[in-house]
Amino acid sequence: MNKTTAMNTPYEHRVIRVRDVVRKYSELDDNAATELAVQVLHALDTIPEKIR
Repeated sequence: MNKTTAMNTPYEHRVIRVRDVVRKYSELDDNAATELAVQVLHALDTIPEKIR
């Protein structure tokens, strides 16, 4: 494991996981996929717990 991976926060790990899925199923580049991942996680995080 490299140093940058070891220093990622749990949130950064979530962004990376979503980014990787977006990259796998689309033609978006890394930056666009990361931006979309951040927006997706923000949307999911704002759903009230009872609805999730």
